[in-house]
Amino acid sequence: MASSAFDSAEHSFCGVEDKLSSSDRSYGSIKGERMQIPFSEGEDCRESGDISSFAYYGVHHNDMTKEQAPFSEYQQQEQLQQSFSEYGLLDDLRYDILSPPIQTCLDEIAKFSRISTELEDIIEARKDKPFQFSSTSLELLRSYGSGIKQLSGDGVLEPHTERRKVELSTSEMMRIASTKFIQSSSGAADDLALPGHPNYYYFSCLSKDEIRNLQLAEILLAAAEKVGCQQFDAASKLLDQSDELCCSTGNPVERVVYYFSEALREKIDRETGKVSIKGLGKRMALDVDKDKDIMRLSPPIMATHQLLPFSQIQQFSAIQTIVENVAEAKKVHVVDFRIQSGVQWTVLMQALVARRECSLELLKITAIGTCSQQVIEDTGKRLETFARMFDVPFSFKIIKLRDMLELKEGLSDLDEEESIVVYARFLLNTMISRPERLESVMKVIKKLNPCVMVVYEIESNHNSPAFVNRFTEALFYHSAYFDCFEECMERDDENRTVIESLHIAQGIRIILAAEGEERNIRPVKVDVWRAFFSRFGMVEVDLGMASLYQADLMVKKFSCGSSCTLDMNRKCLIIRWKGTPIHSLSAWRFE
Repeated sequence: MASSAFDSAEHSFCGVEDKLSSSDRSYGSIKGERMQIPFSEGEDCRESGDISSFAYYGVHHNDMTKEQAPFSEYQQQEQLQQSFSEYGLLDDLRYDILSPPIQTCLDEIAKFSRISTELEDIIEARKDKPFQFSSTSLELLRSYGSGIKQLSGDGVLEPHTERRKVELSTSEMMRIASTKFIQSSSGAADDLALPGHPNYYYFSCLSKDEIRNLQLAEILLAAAEKVGCQQFDAASKLLDQSDELCCSTGNPVERVVYYFSEALREKIDRETGKVSIKGLGKRMALDVDKDKDIMRLSPPIMATHQLLPFSQIQQFSAIQTIVENVAEAKKVHVVDFRIQSGVQWTVLMQALVARRECSLELLKITAIGTCSQQVIEDTGKRLETFARMFDVPFSFKIIKLRDMLELKEGLSDLDEEESIVVYARFLLNTMISRPERLESVMKVIKKLNPCVMVVYEIESNHNSPAFVNRFTEALFYHSAYFDCFEECMERDDENRTVIESLHIAQGIRIILAAEGEERNIRPVKVDVWRAFFSRFGMVEVDLGMASLYQADLMVKKFSCGSSCTLDMNRKCLIIRWKGTPIHSLSAWRFE
């Protein structure tokens, strides 16, 4: 969910670098001893279960100095150009092709090799043998697999340290499985688990359950390779093996394999004609109406909001950014694309009313959506109730569309005195498969000329035209997400079961099994959005130090806070889980 709060999925290795991000270097993270910064009443974090709990978090009205920032600066990296070339700056994003069985000689693969020197020797010795993965696909696996060489602390132990039992995260298990899979696929004859092998230390520490999980992950990787090569019978046999070892209620590795296996089977059925393209899309649509579920604040959605850190980090940081950009505005107009529960706007109401320097004359929210009129109206009624509670002058307007193309340039009922804010949460990636809609929406936003546009997106690349690349990225992203569920929720929690089996599973199937416009979940990383926005004359603006501190405050609120880290990519906030980027929060305006 992916997306998520579960539009795809919604949803750290200490010192482990993200080799697939736009940087090769580690970002500055908030870890260890936290900075002690006085921060209004927000320090008193309460854990109330209802929406009204938002009332207890303070919103700061003054900027902090740069020296108080708990973040390091992000610098532009050389791989930015590579991101642009791969995704074409969103120029041509209708990918309907399958991954061809590219026969790439291993000397070409060797130039991308980063995983270990022993692999380079294997490649050199076997130049005459073709390999089924494309060089880019193998590089993805290697980049993730190379993480095991850097783990320490709560991951695999470094050599020459005292041996002790450590519990591997789901992502760590997938990284180790990737390393073993590359070894076996490259024809390596030596066993990584035998004494004397360079990686023996890592594999000798695994328990029986971890070895079983490792084997399960390797089967999944092998099945994905066969699907990518269109060897569907062989893939089906491998999936039959995985079915015997995994279930949807087991440990997180089993759950990841279970749902990815489901998606691979659906991909096979689609490619072999067992499920029509139309029928596949209908099945995905009927599984769950995520927008309705989120907007109605169903128990599973509320549970994940309360127990997982991502949603609250984003909401409070985004609201703080908005407050700072409308500090002198007496009339504030929020244009919320694809509005969901609207719960974050209750925080904005309190923040605006609490201002001393500038009294609020009107808070207007325009809700733009393509889902049910009734659920949007229900959201408006909830917000009106809160507005009366906080004595906020408030108006709520609905623009119901069947299609985003219906959105006209320039919304009616605009006031020259109002400051316009655009809020886009998990919106843009859903229109990449339909670029004409994305272009149309951006033209409307440009016409509005907001004082700030807040964008919250999935920080991963699930948009590659090559199936194996897409599979690899989605696998490691969702492994981190399932690991978060494992740490924050009980295995038998009914709310967790609903989120995983409906919301997350649907996102995985769309990413892997669908093509064309049906594949409407296509996240790309912030570097790609940065280049896309520049076409329309947009520049990135600082989130503000108070906003960054709000994010840190929310991390500290959760017992799993040590696993959730915050980094900066230029002016964009990156939320990670045990080193894996999960979401990005950024702010923009037109020059």
